[in-house]
Amino acid sequence: MTADNLKIRTVEVTRYVAPLREGGSLPAIAEADDGFLYVLKFRGAGQGTKALIADLIGGEIARAIGMKVPEIVFANLNEAFGRTEPDEEIQDLLRNSEGLNLGLHYLSGAITFDPAVTKLDSLLASRIVWLDALLTNVDRTARNTNMLTWHNELWLIDHGAALYFHHSWSNWKEQSEKPFAQIKDHVLLSIADEIDLADTELKSILTAEKIKSIVELVPDTWLKSDNNENADDMREVYFNFLTNRIAHSAIFVNEANHARKSFI
Repeated sequence: MTADNLKIRTVEVTRYVAPLREGGSLPAIAEADDGFLYVLKFRGAGQGTKALIADLIGGEIARAIGMKVPEIVFANLNEAFGRTEPDEEIQDLLRNSEGLNLGLHYLSGAITFDPAVTKLDSLLASRIVWLDALLTNVDRTARNTNMLTWHNELWLIDHGAALYFHHSWSNWKEQSEKPFAQIKDHVLLSIADEIDLADTELKSILTAEKIKSIVELVPDTWLKSDNNENADDMREVYFNFLTNRIAHSAIFVNEANHARKSFI
């Protein structure tokens, strides 16, 4: 357990309920031994454990700054699970995903956030834009908002496309100081007119200690799945990338403010 007492529960997956055929990652709704349903993200899909790491770190950073994020759990998939699955593609996915996967508490009845229907205040929008610029999250666009409305509240989901620097470890420092030009496509950018205020506010929350406590949540098995690097050394890279990016936040804040001029 970290100094901030952050802890992720581990559940055992007991039943594959239904696939969610979105993109190439083939997430699914699954039931666990605690009786709850989860949206399950598989280590054997698409970008593998890197997507799970980005989802975990991104989701917990969002939670740390006060955003509503479904509970994230480690979901263990044993080797016997899925043997009765008739779909060969899904069966292969399950076979390649034995061990720890990632689950998000399923928000039954939630609907996709529609900016034309639900209006957000500018400071909340600015916080989300700042968060996604920090995480280099390319996946919060009008085409795919990755936000849900549930019980009249906004919930953030799916940060698996964030932190794309980790697909090439060699230049993490250079990547951490890039402006993130893709922020121009953010679904909330047009109403995010308080990004400077959000910057001051959120930097005070995301201390080095807070970032360290979140990065330490990443399981060794996810970090070691693609190479033979030391897990602690790889956590250190994530920590250094994030803390250096926060220290140089003026770079991505200026980029976001510049991109907003196209809406004004």
